[in-house]
Amino acid sequence: METLIKTKQKIQLVDGSFSPSEASDVIIALLEEKINFHKLQRLSWCEGNKDANTKYPDDRIQELENEKQIAKNFINSVRFEGKRLRINGVLNITLEE
Repeated sequence: METLIKTKQKIQLVDGSFSPSEASDVIIALLEEKINFHKLQRLSWCEGNKDANTKYPDDRIQELENEKQIAKNFINSVRFEGKRLRINGVLNITLEE
């Protein structure tokens, strides 16, 4: 019997309306998790090899830190308008050939 392997997956990670404080909590938590992933990746690469090339995780950490600041600035700019923020975050996963 042939088994079909799904080559695409979609995960609805976040979908909803949030107060600025809630939106900030959700966005910052997601970014912090991704930053921590890259910090652990960098540490793993350096374990036993102090000269390991960590340019990718270093650059990615900086990009994510910048995105975190942009998100904070945006949320703070609308915080006093009494509006809610809609967040729709989807992970699209595909099989690489």
